[in-house]
Amino acid sequence: MRVAFVGKGGSGKTTMSALFARYVASQGAPVVAIDADINQHLALVFGLEDPPEPLGSHLTEIKDHLRGDNPRIPSADAMVKTTPPGRGSRLLSFADLASYEHAVTTPEGIRLMATGPFSDDDLGVACYHSKVGAVELLLNHLVDGQGEYVVVDMTAGSDSFASGLFTRFDLTFLVAEPTRQGVGVYRQYRDYAADFQVPLAVVGNKVHGPSDVDFLRGHVGRDLLTWMEHSTAVRAMEQGRPLTLDDLEPGNSDALAVLLKHVDEQVKDWERFGRQTAEFHLRNAHAWANSKTGVDLTAQVDPEFVYGP
Repeated sequence: MRVAFVGKGGSGKTTMSALFARYVASQGAPVVAIDADINQHLALVFGLEDPPEPLGSHLTEIKDHLRGDNPRIPSADAMVKTTPPGRGSRLLSFADLASYEHAVTTPEGIRLMATGPFSDDDLGVACYHSKVGAVELLLNHLVDGQGEYVVVDMTAGSDSFASGLFTRFDLTFLVAEPTRQGVGVYRQYRDYAADFQVPLAVVGNKVHGPSDVDFLRGHVGRDLLTWMEHSTAVRAMEQGRPLTLDDLEPGNSDALAVLLKHVDEQVKDWERFGRQTAEFHLRNAHAWANSKTGVDLTAQVDPEFVYGP
């Protein structure tokens, strides 16, 4: 199951991504975590000294692997971030993704991948969406199932909607502080996602008491799934001190259990996934990708290809 964490910058979505991944791993389930945020702090929150090698540094080899012998894709140069799989493409199992050679392993056994930060060559000339293209391609070609978890820390705010990546998930958790700014990002995300059947649940964060819960519930209604109380253990972790899940306050441990239960209740919709993969690829082809590559990328959509196991 693919899970995204989104929210306003500073809402705590990176910390929540790491805590959720660690909780899932503690239940004995396999987890791949992907840092797709421009700030690239997920490795730090996991307590790792060195981040993984950037996916963007290996984009050509990723494309070459995924295209396989798909006759609709003559070369890696003809692939863009939205390129869909077709007959002849190499699909990825969860085990394939977890064994990616440039990932690193956290102390809890979580496999961590990262888009990578801006390089010197990017400054002033490139947007960050070129970095997350590798993540979108990998998820487009991934055939995962129940009991397998891919947790992605997304870019902040509504910037996630600059590509079709926001539709690649079985569930999106929006982390919201009990502030007007926090719920403002929720409204943006809810409204943008409404036409794409994106399952969305709100996780309150940095909650100090019942009035904060009432504030969140008053602004997001039934979308409020659970909340994390203000945590001295989490603050200590963010300051660089070690944290185990046993250090969490009981209410916050319970909140992580609620998140996992909600993920496990989702039904994977391969039909929607395939339909939206093609839709966003055609949008991008017409908008910019055909002219950039000099190829009619609409021909990459294989109408006979069936998504899923």
